[in-house]
Amino acid sequence: MIAIDRFLSDEQDPKAVEKVIGKLNDLLTSGEEILYLAVQKKPAVNLLPDSIAISNKRIFYCEPGNLGLTMNFKDISWKNVKEVSFKEEFFGSKFICVPQHGENIVTEFIPKVQARKLHQAANEQLEQYKEMLRQQLLEENRASASTVTIPSTPQAQTIELPIEEAVVIPPPQIEEPEDETTLKLRKLKTLYDKQLITQEEYESKKSAILDSL
Repeated sequence: MIAIDRFLSDEQDPKAVEKVIGKLNDLLTSGEEILYLAVQKKPAVNLLPDSIAISNKRIFYCEPGNLGLTMNFKDISWKNVKEVSFKEEFFGSKFICVPQHGENIVTEFIPKVQARKLHQAANEQLEQYKEMLRQQLLEENRASASTVTIPSTPQAQTIELPIEEAVVIPPPQIEEPEDETTLKLRKLKTLYDKQLITQEEYESKKSAILDSL
């Protein structure tokens, strides 16, 4: 059985709480628990107040019937809730549930303190549900990514080539520039080889060049 003491902290009607909790106990599924319960407080006669209960799986709307002899329950799961809000009025507050589809569910005459806590509890559960969906989506994306097979790139083969014998290239020899005498003799020999001067002229000029040293 669900203890009712913790649902009486905000001046909820004890009789209404006891009746609703007694019935809800048979409706909860495995792992489900009631987090907050608000009870309607009508300005005139408040004999048969409606109640709203927040669980970690859904919102329960509890409406007495047959002069209080029966209790009608409606519920909406968090996956079908778009958002919740409340509007404070002169007599209590309106608690508004906006479903993903269909018309808004409005409950009037909820005491202001209870409406605020009802709104807070509902929003916390909505955020947890959205976070759970986000985690599921991440897991699905990871699972999809892990099933993609990427062909492995063949490893490059290392081919060892024989080391060729080193070819020693001698440094280029730098020719020293010819001196003026050698250059004159070379030109003179070229003239003689081309028969542009006679042997006598060649010998004469050669002697003259050598004598000048």
